[in-house]
Amino acid sequence: MNIRIGNGYDIHRLVSDRPLILGGIHIDHELGLLGHSDADVLTHAIMDAMLGALSLGDIGHYFPPSDPQWAGADSLLLLEQVNQLIQAKGWYISNVDTVIVAERPKLKPHIQAMRDRLAAVLKLAPDQIGIKATTNEKLGPVGREEGIAAYAVTLLINRG
Repeated sequence: MNIRIGNGYDIHRLVSDRPLILGGIHIDHELGLLGHSDADVLTHAIMDAMLGALSLGDIGHYFPPSDPQWAGADSLLLLEQVNQLIQAKGWYISNVDTVIVAERPKLKPHIQAMRDRLAAVLKLAPDQIGIKATTNEKLGPVGREEGIAAYAVTLLINRG
């Protein structure tokens, strides 16, 4: 069995008049993430981890912010396309482990919904998706509530 590990990272600025979407879940908050798509940092980090495991570049290569067709795009649809790409190359996700870094809002009440939504899109069991949330202890841009960041690691398996 051939395995590959990939890691991903994303950060987006918090602004007013945008929805806050993490792991495909709309979270009630006075600020949302700014980006060309829906700016779902968690889903973006997962996609970069998947692509990185196979040396396929990053999501900007496949969904460039300069391309108007991706304006406001649902990141879960992009995740589905990335998953189809890796599967077409004979690879499958064994598991995904992630960390969301945000001072506010409290994310613990939303983690199960995020896991369920991501698992459904990736056709995985929810226990194949790990999501943790932490703060940055008021340090740096995330600590000052200027943005939210996410880290992801994924293990891919080639059964061929």
